[in-house]
Amino acid sequence: MSTHPPLSPVRLTMQAGPGQPEPSPALEQLYRGFEQELLVPLWTEIGDLMPPHPRSKASAHLWRWDRLVALADQAGHLVPVGRGGERRAIALANPSLGGKPYATPTLWAAIQYLMPGEDAPEHRHTQHAFRFVVEGEGVWTVVGGDPIRMSRGDFLPQAGWNWHAHHNAATKPMAWIDGLDIPFSYYTESQFFEFGREKLTPAEMTTPERSRSERVWGYPGLRPVSQPDALPATPLLAYRWVDTDRALAEQLALEQEGHAVTLSPGHAAVRFTNPTSGRDVLPTIRTEMHRLRAGASTRTWREVGSSVYQVFDGRGTVRVGEHTWTVGRGDMFVVPSWVPFSAQADGDTALDLFRFGDAPIFEALHAHRVQLDDAAGAPA
Repeated sequence: MSTHPPLSPVRLTMQAGPGQPEPSPALEQLYRGFEQELLVPLWTEIGDLMPPHPRSKASAHLWRWDRLVALADQAGHLVPVGRGGERRAIALANPSLGGKPYATPTLWAAIQYLMPGEDAPEHRHTQHAFRFVVEGEGVWTVVGGDPIRMSRGDFLPQAGWNWHAHHNAATKPMAWIDGLDIPFSYYTESQFFEFGREKLTPAEMTTPERSRSERVWGYPGLRPVSQPDALPATPLLAYRWVDTDRALAEQLALEQEGHAVTLSPGHAAVRFTNPTSGRDVLPTIRTEMHRLRAGASTRTWREVGSSVYQVFDGRGTVRVGEHTWTVGRGDMFVVPSWVPFSAQADGDTALDLFRFGDAPIFEALHAHRVQLDDAAGAPA
């Protein structure tokens, strides 16, 4: 006889439902036998295990940027950066995920805050990560000894297991958002972490206009023949706002000239990609920038997998499932798996949205699915 404690979920009620057997002493004895051997019959669980469509444990939720920055600033005056805590990073905790520091079941998002002259020490981890700067400049991230400038609108990806540290060379604090696949790594029990050096070298503390990675990889449509093909993550460590902004602006300009290059009328979008393969910058995270012309709307879409959005600029209205929010610069919100999403820019200004999600995971598993609706809300 098994000595394992009974599994509480197996303590089944004896109420017959559709397709369920009628309660009887023999059925009760069978279920208690399942408990003893740590078995769960599928016929009692199929509704949860195989629903007709995804039912995310996460909730749609909105975080206001002004509140995030205010609390991060308080932390900046109270909480030091150094070994142990490693980073002054404050994670978004989805209200439906049991208090865990997860924005969604697979994605971690946080505001990181560095005071003037502070250094965040070097370390590395197997979780894939990026930084996105919604305002400010003056911080330098150093990845593998390569100093990289961080400025407003810059997107800075970093594949797992790369040494990295941060330094604020400015006279003011600076905040940015971090995105990682920490929940996915934790769930799959695949995480590793190591402390690095206590101090960077003088050369790593310099502030070059262009990082080494940009000097090698930062030329559209060109790649160095001497470098490896099809790396699993991008070797380009900075995607500059000037390029992203120009790409979005040109899409909308071409649309005005009669060329079909936008996702829908007034909705331009670009995806950050790995220059060695054309695929996503990181194996587990997809990142995009969307721009809505003043007064324009997206189509309504839903997809398998979750996303986190941050408003980079402008104002507008977003709808996530049953929630409708007016949003402005810096505000962040979650779109859970298979929950409908749409956005509309105010009539006076464009709306820029930075988005990151877990689509590469589900594409690798051949489980990704997207449903786009037309303006009337019907599947297209």
